[in-house]
Amino acid sequence: MTRQLLALLALATTVACSADMSLYKGADDSDGSWADGGSTDGQGDGAAADGGATAPEDEDSFFSLAPAATTAYVFVANPDRDTVTRVAVPSLAVITTEVGDHPIAVATTSDYTKAVTFNEGDDSVSVIDAETLAVSDVAVRANMNAMAMSPDGRFVICWHDQDVDEEESSEGGAQSFNEVSVVDTEALTHAPLVVGFNPRAVQFSADSSLAVVVSDAYLAVVDLSAEELSPERIAVSDDLVDPPEAEEVLLTPDGRFAFVRQFGATELVVVDLAEQVVDHVAVGSNPTDLDLLPDGQRAVAVARDSHELWIYDLADPFADAQVVDMPDTETLGSVLMSPDGSRGLLYSTASGVSHYASWELESDEITVRALVKPVQSMGISPTGETALVFHPKDNGVDVDPTSPFYDQWALSMIDLTDDFFSNPLRLPAEPSGYANSADGNQGFFIMEEVPYLEVLHYESLLYDEIELASAPIHVGVLPESTLAWVSQDHPLGRMSFFDPATEVLQTITGFELNSGIEH
Repeated sequence: MTRQLLALLALATTVACSADMSLYKGADDSDGSWADGGSTDGQGDGAAADGGATAPEDEDSFFSLAPAATTAYVFVANPDRDTVTRVAVPSLAVITTEVGDHPIAVATTSDYTKAVTFNEGDDSVSVIDAETLAVSDVAVRANMNAMAMSPDGRFVICWHDQDVDEEESSEGGAQSFNEVSVVDTEALTHAPLVVGFNPRAVQFSADSSLAVVVSDAYLAVVDLSAEELSPERIAVSDDLVDPPEAEEVLLTPDGRFAFVRQFGATELVVVDLAEQVVDHVAVGSNPTDLDLLPDGQRAVAVARDSHELWIYDLADPFADAQVVDMPDTETLGSVLMSPDGSRGLLYSTASGVSHYASWELESDEITVRALVKPVQSMGISPTGETALVFHPKDNGVDVDPTSPFYDQWALSMIDLTDDFFSNPLRLPAEPSGYANSADGNQGFFIMEEVPYLEVLHYESLLYDEIELASAPIHVGVLPESTLAWVSQDHPLGRMSFFDPATEVLQTITGFELNSGIEH
């Protein structure tokens, strides 16, 4: 059943605002504490203060539910109301349709004809026609909590991600932690597959012909063009008793090879997916990050314990890698590349140290720089001119108790065009979502239970905040626009739209009952 509000927005509140946001990698610790419960000793050797090893780097975004956009519509899932809201562009007409119970993920197909939600409450996927909002539900296996869509939008894969914070349920009978559900969004069929214990991520080839599921000890390769889907399980470790956990997989653009990163290893696993042959390449000690460079021709791995960057030519994965030394006095476990590939930012979410480093690829010069607090997550604006650092409430090992940021959440904007000057901001609560304007000049973010939209101006490093009528849930930007939207907490639905050019805020309330436009 579809409930509609076909009225356009009326003016609501006028305010001023400005701010900053980015490409993003980061941690998802709800209390901002370090994943291993301790902190490093500050000597750069990666040892924790309690004598244990430094925890893995955490690259999970703080988003649990990103909205999905097409050129004509934005789709926002409302988990507590079992609905999806569609916002039309540019009219801003709002329509809401019912989906399954507690939708926690939403994605749109590449041809913009469908939106797909994963509904955790009733173990289903809802396939929504973008124009008519007709909904078709497909049942999936129980105990799933994550979803990924193939590039062409034909398939979605659901799995149980043990890294997602959740309360353990004692309801029901047996549960498997080895399964995925593959849903064909065109045929509306479901294929359950057993792939390996603890699926961690799903990758697709660029042409959507292959899906690769990485689990603790296996890669499961699924030929999505086959009439009947079946996984080819490839063991990625010779140790059958205590294999190192496979934390990350990277597919080469042609889909021929998969690189597998294992925490604590000294090699990367390289799998020839066509021949199903497993081999290895050297990577230094304890690789904690693995990324494709923006040119699509190379990959970089961060070997945290040996303080090295290893760069691989993807056209010949087994050729000798280029090795760049990092400062051996620092613990740097993650890399974030600028959009043009000229610079990388190196940092750690596990060290507890208030440092990061800039890496200039042309010269391989690495410069260590100070921050007001340790790093929880880091991003770069779409233009590459501004870095964003989100800091946890936890202080790490080197924050002065007299600092205004002590025991506080914080965000730092850093100018990457000149002298790396930074403007750190103290925050009243944990950030819960961000978005960039289409031109890359502004960023927008929201915080848990704080009724403000924060606007960041990347060029000036200034910020402004817009007061909202209730707590924000999700934030985004309309396609090809600078117009930001915020979905908000309200039993009948509430959305606000902010135009940084006119500094006007417009709010709709009650659109799920076809009423309640506020002026």
